Amino acid sequence: MNFKPLHDRVLVRRIETDEKTKGGLIIPDTAKEKPSEGEVIAVGEGARKDSGELIAPAVKAGDRILFGKWSGTEVKIDGEDYLIMKESDILGIIEGGSSARAAA
Repeated sequence: MNFKPLHDRVLVRRIETDEKTKGGLIIPDTAKEKPSEGEVIAVGEGARKDSGELIAPAVKAGDRILFGKWSGTEVKIDGEDYLIMKESDILGIIEGGSSARAAA
């Protein structure tokens, strides 16, 4: 894929959650919420201050992140679904290998 977001935008792939509850019930697709966890695929060069100075992004490709429920714009690139969002829509970076849902 050859896609580079502009300015302070970030390309994100949603990370799907488990299809079962802790009790073993299977959740149908119609009842699932869209995940608010994702992996950063590509990052723009960053925003600019009024003085023209570049503000480097805080996230990088490969980071696992949490974002708001209504964040970003859904796009399809090379047949795969992604989100493009501003870096300010990202709530935080998940450190370590576990997902936010497993930690809750």
